[in-house]
Amino acid sequence: MATLTKLIRPLSEDAQGKRERRKEARPGELLDAALDLFVEKGFAATRAEEVAARAGVSKGTLFLYFPSKEELFKAVVRENISGRFSEWNEEFATFEGSTLEMVRYCIQVWWERIGATRASGITKLIISEARNFPDLAAFYQQEVIRPGTDLVRRILQRGVARGEFRKDLDLDYAVFSLISPMVHLIMMKHSLAPCCPQDYPLDIERYLKSIADNLLHGLCVRREAAA
Repeated sequence: MATLTKLIRPLSEDAQGKRERRKEARPGELLDAALDLFVEKGFAATRAEEVAARAGVSKGTLFLYFPSKEELFKAVVRENISGRFSEWNEEFATFEGSTLEMVRYCIQVWWERIGATRASGITKLIISEARNFPDLAAFYQQEVIRPGTDLVRRILQRGVARGEFRKDLDLDYAVFSLISPMVHLIMMKHSLAPCCPQDYPLDIERYLKSIADNLLHGLCVRREAAA
């Protein structure tokens, strides 16, 4: 009997360990499933039971972790975008190159970390559905747009302070010269481009380089003005 008990106990402990690990993984699995469905179908059309089914759990289990679809959406945004601003702010605060290099770097890493990922579809979702869900729009404004705009503004201010960018630069509006073409790229990626690929044969690297070249041409101090 003692031998049988010794055999049973490790098996029970192993099963318990697997259940605990599965439980710890569930929030991430639910967020992954929710991100996929929100991007595929939009916020309004996505049902909580669909998210649960894709994650392999019951609807009740989903609501143990996220009390509403709105809270689930907020968690998706924080996991994929807004929760990373502290890391990004620190990265740019310690950047050692010129501000011209920083702008190019900003555009490139934005594409790699957001634009090229599934999370980019959240931007299109918000633009499409903001008026129907003003509370979510306000949340996105607070958690994503405002800190993102502030970060870009600090980058441009750095260039002005260092004498790299024009002193008369209107920072409040110059930020949109960088942000707008990136948003346009996302909107094309998640709307017309999949339907009409022949009309949108975008070379992403060329597009990003063009944004940086044209932006910096307007931002930088002209040699004759600096002389």
